[in-house]
This record gives sequence, structure tokens and C-alpha cells, in this order.
Amino acid sequence: MSEELYEAGLAIRREVVGAEYVDAALANADDFSRDFQHLVTEYCWGAGWSRDGLSRRDRSLLNLAMLGALNRPAEFKLHLRGALRNGCTKDEIRETLMQLAIYAGIPAGVEAFRLAREVFDAVEAEEPAS
Repeated sequence: MSEELYEAGLAIRREVVGAEYVDAALANADDFSRDFQHLVTEYCWGAGWSRDGLSRRDRSLLNLAMLGALNRPAEFKLHLRGALRNGCTKDEIRETLMQLAIYAGIPAGVEAFRLAREVFDAVEAEEPAS
């Protein structure tokens, strides 16, 4: 891998999951986890997310389906926020979770819908009152 992929990945990672989250993850990395944070940034975000074949929106929806199927709640919620940043609508997210429930099982769908509601409620609470 290369420093170029790391830098591209860092930019994409900050745009999708938020600079505050990424900067905290990097700042909190210690001797044990620093190489892993570098790998995540370079490989997942640089080598994966920077590819041209799919839009960020599509990658976000795919991640929600996979993370929900794998029962990874923390990553699911993080990527749901990223999906919203990438322009995914609640309707698209709902349809993705319906597909998840059909192919990965109703319990996975139940949990994904529960987690999505948590994120939607949190995002709505963070929005300034108009």
C-alpha cells in the first residue's frame, strides 16, 4: 500500500464518518492499535472506498446490509450516519434493511431497524431547531 492511498482514505473517511470521529480514533491510537488505524484508513477507505465502480451512496447501503447481517451494531450505527452524509434517504435505508431482513433473517432486520431508529433519533436531536 502507499501513503497516497492513506491520504485519499483519510479524506474519504473524514467525509463519510465525520472528522471528529476519525480524528479521535487516530488520536486515541496507541502503540498497540496505531498500525490497525493506519490499515483501516489505507485499505478500507483508500483502496476500497476510493474505487470508481460504486458511488459512496451505494457503498453506504451495502455496508448497512453487511454490518447488519454480521451483527456489528457500533459499526452499523457509524455507517448509518455516513449513509446519511452520503445522501441516502430514510426510504432507501428502510428498503436496504428490508432486503437485509429477507436475506439475513428477521432477527437481523429487527436489530437493524432498532439501531437505525436510535441513529435517526440522535441525528434529529442534534439538528438545530428552526
